[in-house]
Amino acid sequence: MQPFHLHSLLSGTAPADGCDARGVVIGITGNFDEGQLKLLPGYFRSIEQAGGIPLVIPPRGQVSDEVIVQLLERIDGLLLSGGADVNPLWAGEEPLPQLHGINPVRDAFELKLASEAYHRQVPMLGICRGIQVLAMALGGSIHQDLHAALPDTRLVKHSQDAPRGEATHSVTAEQGSVVEQLLGRTFAVNSFHHQAVNEPGPHLRVTARAADGVVEAVESTELKSIVGVQWHPECFALEGDASMMPLFKHLVNEARSFAEARRVHRSIVTLDSHCDTPMWFHHPINLAERCDKVLVDFTKMREGHLDASIMVAYLPQGERTPQALQAATAEAHRLIDDITRRVKAAPGVALATTPDEVLLHKRQGLLSVMPGIENGYALGRDVQNVARFRAKGVVYITLCHNGDNDLCDSARRSKGEHGGLSDLGRRVVAEMNRTGVMVDMSHAAESSFYQAIEASQVPIVCSHASSRALCNHPRNLTDDQLRALAAAGGVAQVTLYHGFLKLDETEAPADIRDAVRHLMHMIDVAGIDHVGIGTDFDGDGGIVGCANASELIQFTRRLLAEGLTHDDLQKVWGGNFLRVMRQVQQQALH
Repeated sequence: MQPFHLHSLLSGTAPADGCDARGVVIGITGNFDEGQLKLLPGYFRSIEQAGGIPLVIPPRGQVSDEVIVQLLERIDGLLLSGGADVNPLWAGEEPLPQLHGINPVRDAFELKLASEAYHRQVPMLGICRGIQVLAMALGGSIHQDLHAALPDTRLVKHSQDAPRGEATHSVTAEQGSVVEQLLGRTFAVNSFHHQAVNEPGPHLRVTARAADGVVEAVESTELKSIVGVQWHPECFALEGDASMMPLFKHLVNEARSFAEARRVHRSIVTLDSHCDTPMWFHHPINLAERCDKVLVDFTKMREGHLDASIMVAYLPQGERTPQALQAATAEAHRLIDDITRRVKAAPGVALATTPDEVLLHKRQGLLSVMPGIENGYALGRDVQNVARFRAKGVVYITLCHNGDNDLCDSARRSKGEHGGLSDLGRRVVAEMNRTGVMVDMSHAAESSFYQAIEASQVPIVCSHASSRALCNHPRNLTDDQLRALAAAGGVAQVTLYHGFLKLDETEAPADIRDAVRHLMHMIDVAGIDHVGIGTDFDGDGGIVGCANASELIQFTRRLLAEGLTHDDLQKVWGGNFLRVMRQVQQQALH
């Protein structure tokens, strides 16, 4: 008989059986039936055996976005459990006669939960109804009833009469898929459903099917931690069968990676040194809301745990007549004013013009936006415009863009007219040093780059440039440039633009793995103190796996897997860039 000693019970320190002492919390959506919250034990037992801590999430009908966000901030992974059919009206369909009972208490809540978890990069596993919720929430569709949808197909028996822990039909996984890596190419599953995924939608792909072609598994098309399965893997663990445990261990491991990255982001300042979102201000855009037209808005910044973004006033290189130069200067002022206006109008966001203001905003729970200028064309031929733009908060000016201007030769479309910096360009560099504006040579010719290092009394930066050794594009930095930049105390920020990560258009598009490869090479060459991240979002930046600001935490997960430490990430995620900014601004005060 068990002894009932309360003191011994309360003083115990060992974690619960199977649970990981590091505390990875997996939220599991609960079923709601006959007025009661219910959850079959296979779900939470499987999570426990995989090393996670299960947390049952009761359905709540339609709730606010804020409630969903608060919930997701408290879990590290999400398991969408099985249950009743989803109301077809959510998919814009009328119910077929074969539709079974629906669960309206769960539907709206879980569809919103899955959608928000997707935006916030929370690892997910959907089981049976859960895979269908994933598909519907992420733009796909489901068959209301397999026999009605596929009348000419000789269907496998998808609703077995055998015990729940008994496998009754086989499944074949796609080669190279997560499911194949975890369970093998062909394996046996149990089956309790009459609905299934029809079209997975743009964010998911089919990765396993039954012999009759019915979809049995999906996973992310965007290298996200999302897997859905049509069978019930949780039933096997209760029978002592560990064959399905890799699915749950995968979820827990992905959740552990996500939790670690989120802890890092909460404890450091994260800065994206270059985005072109103001290019889209001519559209009706409210940066305070999630906006599909842009890759950076304040909602996406919060989702990706990005603290600060340098938004630039970009000017394409145009004519250099007095009238055109005057118009370019006026346009730059208009864009900087528009950035300031939009930031002031948004709750929870503040304009920052110094590193100390960024740090203060982080402590206050505010996002920071810093203004920059891309293309010194905005200065015209008036050196005094540097001080005027600094007075409006501009922290750096990219001396040129694609094509030579009056300041320097460009890396592209250049005639080499100055042989590097012009005399005006040298005076502008000196004035930027005097006023505390960083010199950015991202688009410059090599001659301009080296002469800027020589002319500047403080370190220069490249706010968005990748490695030419890995992608031989003239906009990228050679290893010699990286070493010279580091020797001068400067910083190079890897950019997430396909064309600067891969040149071969016959290959698959660049993805987050390519960007990580570039950054790690730049670290090897320049050192951990001289690199960072400048996405070029909304200026052609954005790659698979890191397509907008909400996905930037995925970059941290990859860098942690590469072995970067907390201190390394603090430097890469803005510490290096802000160090140079502080040095430039302090020098201007003396």
